[in-house]
Amino acid sequence: MRDERAVRELFERVRPAAVVHTAYRQDGPGAYDINVAGSGNVAAAAAAVGARLVHLSTDVVFDGSKGAPYVEEDPLSPASDYGRAKADAERAVAAAHPGALIVRTSLLYGGPEPSRHELMAQDPEATFFTNEVRCPIQVGDLAQALLELAATELSGPLHVAGADGLTRAEFAELFARRRVRTAEAPPTRPLDCRLDSSRAQAMIRTRLRGVREVLA
Repeated sequence: MRDERAVRELFERVRPAAVVHTAYRQDGPGAYDINVAGSGNVAAAAAAVGARLVHLSTDVVFDGSKGAPYVEEDPLSPASDYGRAKADAERAVAAAHPGALIVRTSLLYGGPEPSRHELMAQDPEATFFTNEVRCPIQVGDLAQALLELAATELSGPLHVAGADGLTRAEFAELFARRRVRTAEAPPTRPLDCRLDSSRAQAMIRTRLRGVREVLA
């Protein structure tokens, strides 16, 4: 992704009709360049061959201080390095491919392999925050929604997350089926990053189910 020429040559050879871009690195060496420059390279290459682009972003492009679910028009306000990188990636994608759809989502779970959130829930020594709120989405629901959205001409940001807003502690307890160790997150972390996905839900057939319904 960071090799602009390689990305461009790949797209010119394959000439995809649509690209769903999910690749990222949350932290560690090269994370910022992968998330920002890499996403910009993918967007520019997609635009050059006329490919539809759906770019995946995150709820933590917001700092969680609004006190209500975020809508697409809310200004970006990241509070973490990862959030800042993903916010810059959104800007890079929009500049390189104005027709791109930028899908913001939340914690993923329910795939063929357990997510790190699910694995952590099984660790009796792990501690989970009681004031950090997300809208987790089942990975199959997200995948179906992305395929539907790839077939549209929508552009700009769109929120696609689960219907339930719950704390990381509540999320862990649903998987562990027991009480977990809890603590309050420090105020420097992104706290209440719930996403209002009503706009997306009105446009697609896929139901964006809440985690309580999925795990019932």
